[in-house]
Parts: sequence; structure tokens; C-alpha cells
Amino acid sequence: MEATVECEANTKHSIWLPMTLAGSMFFILGCITWLNGAITPFLQQMLVLSPLQASFIISSFYIAVTVAGIPSAMLIKRVGYKSGMAIGCAVMAASALMYIPAAKLQMIEIFLFAQLMIGVGQTILQTAINPYVVKMGSEKSAAVRVCIMGLLNKFAGVIVPVIFAAVVVSGVVADGEQLSQAQKDAMANSLILPYLAIAGFILLFALFAKFAPLPDLVFEESEGSGKGEVKQALQHPHLVFGVIGIALYVAVEVIAADTIGSYALQIGIADYSVMTSYTMACMLIGYGIGIALIPRFMSQQNALVMSGIAGIVTVLAVVFGSNDSFIIANLLLVPFGGPELPDPLLCIALLGFANAMVWPAIWPLALAGLGRLTGTASGLLIMGIAGGALGPLLIGLGNVAGLGPQGAYVVMIPSYLFILFYAFKGHKMKSWK
Repeated sequence: MEATVECEANTKHSIWLPMTLAGSMFFILGCITWLNGAITPFLQQMLVLSPLQASFIISSFYIAVTVAGIPSAMLIKRVGYKSGMAIGCAVMAASALMYIPAAKLQMIEIFLFAQLMIGVGQTILQTAINPYVVKMGSEKSAAVRVCIMGLLNKFAGVIVPVIFAAVVVSGVVADGEQLSQAQKDAMANSLILPYLAIAGFILLFALFAKFAPLPDLVFEESEGSGKGEVKQALQHPHLVFGVIGIALYVAVEVIAADTIGSYALQIGIADYSVMTSYTMACMLIGYGIGIALIPRFMSQQNALVMSGIAGIVTVLAVVFGSNDSFIIANLLLVPFGGPELPDPLLCIALLGFANAMVWPAIWPLALAGLGRLTGTASGLLIMGIAGGALGPLLIGLGNVAGLGPQGAYVVMIPSYLFILFYAFKGHKMKSWK
């Protein structure tokens, strides 16, 4: 199954029009994905959850990928990429409405189901949009196009927590775990209008994806299909290791972006809901550097090597840093009027910079040379997003095991070691023999 972009060669907008469609979809994905970092500590406080219990809010979102990855690839092959984007957005819009009864009833079970279903919608959208971007132009510059999409995705991650804090958290009285029922009701009611707006916003993008006169991806017929294509795809080690790499990368990305708020809550930071914005801002800087350097000054492989090394160094700074030290804040934030935050907290945010180039580099390396298996391979790579369910659980279990909220971040190091393996060797392995 080989995907190509069906464009009119004589149209000067042949690249920028599909890029506009892709960019809008990545922005939607960013809005939904990075809202987790803001809403998790909010629900943790409102429902009085332990760190382990709160981790299930994030995990339920990402575990949907395990179920929906391959079915999403089959759906996209049947209906096309543009229709797949529309369906993914529609599922997310419907799922957003489930947060309203969850808030009214203050039931964690309904929140978890809503998270699961919105995860299914984003899986469909991810399966449609990533190969759309990779196959839009030269394979060597694919990481740059993914970087551009990542800028939009992470920009959403910067602004959404801030908006959530201003619209939902602002004015809600909550004093730690000593909440009255009236305070819980106020927190719950503050979610209703925002999630109505989110559902309507995403539905508009579903209509845009469906009816905009933009190029679609079309498929050449392949000899195999379904399970046969999956079996053929798994015969390529660089793809299999790429799937594992994506899973481990998403685990550390989610830890850096979605647990930073819970960590801030545990160490007594009042503005916990905006902490995800710091991680996303660091990722934006990383994406910008990637766009400037790849492929002219740096290969995708070297970018992956540097990301792995930076990740290990930064994790060690988190684990062994002192919450009484503010050196990083004094260097990076305070001179520009930012808040004075402890070094380990800011190092968690700096992991966003280390993580920025991993996804854009792994995708084209994993899809290289797969031809008609590209669609199925993309579905397998999307399944790797399920790794996001593992990261928060490991952090929660680390807390339970006695590592503490800070020491638990050591669980990230094996992921960065594997990313280094993929950069040096894994992506070059074209046969199991």
C-alpha cells in the first residue's frame, strides 16, 4: 500500500494547501493531547486522588492506541486520508461531550471512559495525518515537515494549559485536599462550558477536513492486506525497532509534559495547571532548531543521538537536583520576569527540549523503503503511542515504591538508552538475518 499525494503539478499551492490541512489537524491533536497535563492535577485535586490513581487519567487516553491502531489503518485505507481525519475529529468531538456528565456526577469512571474514547479519536487522526506529512515531499526533508507540524502541535500545548488555568482554574477556590462539597461542585461546574466549546471547535475542523477542496492521499493496490501486510511489515527490523522507539519516546514525552503539573502540586506550587506550558515551550524551541538545522547541517540520525544524550543528562539533573535550588530559574526565567521555580521542576520542563526531535526523526527512519507497506507501517507506529500509558504509571508506581515524586523520574533513562540504540544501529537493520 503506497501512499502518494494527488496534487495538480501546475498549481503553486499544491504543497501549501495540504500543509494547511495537516497543520490544522496537528493543532487539534495538540489541544486534546496536552490538555491532559492541565486537567490531571485538577481532577487529582477535585476528586482527591493519589498520584497512582491520577496516572490512570493519562494512561486511559493513551491505552486506546493499542486497541485502535491497526483498525484505524484499515479504516483509512477504506475511506481515504481526508475522510479519516474527519472521522477522527468527529469521534473526539463526541467524546469531549462525555466530560460534561462526568463532571456533573464527579465520577472518575466516566472521566476515564471519556479519556479512552477521545484517545480512539486521536488515534484515527494520527494514523491519517502522519503519513500524509511524511509522503508529501522528499524523504530526506520529512523530518523538517514533521517539525513544522510539531510546532503547531506544541504551540497548542503552550496555550491550552494557560487558557485552561484562566478559564477553569481561575476563581475556583481549592485548598489542597481539604475540599468542601461546594468547592468540588464549583470545580466540576467550571468544566462544562469549556468542554462544550472544545466539542464545537473540533467539529468545525472535522467539517473542514471533509469538505475542503484539498489533495487527498491515494493508494496503489497491493498484493497483501490486513494481517498479511502486518506480517510483511514486521519482517523489517528498522520498523519494529521504530515502533518500540516511538512507544518509549511517547512514554518519556508524556512524563515530561503531563506529570509536571502533578509534581508541582506535590511540592506545593500553586500554578500547577500551567506547568505543561513550560515543557511545550521547550519543545517549540527544539522544533525550531530542528527546522533550521535538518537536513542542511544535521542528519535525522545525529539529531536522534543528541536527543538521547540530552534526555539522560536532564533526567539525572531532575533526580539529583535540589528543590531548594533555583539556579536554572535565575538563569532562564527570572531575568525575563518569569517565576522562581525549583531546579528539578524546570529540568522536567527542559526534557521537552531533549524530546523535540525524537518523533520527527524516528518516523522517516522507520518508514524508509517500505513502499506499499507504508500505510500498515504507519498504523504500527501509531500503536507505539500506547507507550504514553506506561510512562505515568511508572511514575506513579515509583512513588508507591518509595522513590518519591522526584526520584521516580529515573524510570525514563532506559527509554533514552533505547533511543540511542535506534539512532546508532536499529534504524539501519533492514533484515532479521
